[in-house]
Amino acid sequence: MKTTIVVPSYNEMRTLPAVLKALAAVPLEKEVVIVDDGSTDGTREWVDKALAAGEFPFELKFIKHARNTGKGGALITGFNAASGDIIIVQDADLEYDPAYIPAIVKPIEDGAADVVYGSRMLSGQSKTYNLLYLWGNQFLTFLTNLLFGARMTDSYTCYKAFRAPLLKKMNLVSAGFEIEAEISCKAAFRRLRFMEIPINYASRSREDGKKINYKDAIKGVLKILWLRLSLSNASFLP
Repeated sequence: MKTTIVVPSYNEMRTLPAVLKALAAVPLEKEVVIVDDGSTDGTREWVDKALAAGEFPFELKFIKHARNTGKGGALITGFNAASGDIIIVQDADLEYDPAYIPAIVKPIEDGAADVVYGSRMLSGQSKTYNLLYLWGNQFLTFLTNLLFGARMTDSYTCYKAFRAPLLKKMNLVSAGFEIEAEISCKAAFRRLRFMEIPINYASRSREDGKKINYKDAIKGVLKILWLRLSLSNASFLP
């Protein structure tokens, strides 16, 4: 099975080359879809040059947004462009280690799951930016579990892997970080076969470029509540 790795990127020139080098070492049949979300730090020029020089030892699609739309906007573009049987997200920073990707997608390859998350909470060794981030993530996960009958430990993890057709049928619309809440709520609402794999995680600081903040947590709560009310119509189902 072919895996599409979607990499949303916004001004991540400092870390994107290292992430792509790590992805090259992932032992999977794969394509990588980079969605540059309006970067102004030289990312576009570097990727264009590297592509022209044939530096990437894997299939790569490079999509450029004319302006910054937010993580959700970049992910939706990437999901729509994916040609793989499985889709997984890889952030363009160095907080998540691509070496975990094969273990995360394996239950889907084996037919044991439709959705697999890499959970930072299950390893017991992940390092968060600060306690407020940890508590915010735990509350968003609690709310998703409470309102949608899920059993998640880390609803806002980057590492979300799906059978591609199921993800593409979700009609995702969130432009910002609340895309994480939308994906988790819709996966739970559809009662997709769900698994989690423990991963380690090392959060970067605000000074190092961390973008998510307390406003995104508020938007996440509002998104979860809105989805609980609106999904009674099940309009996103095929």
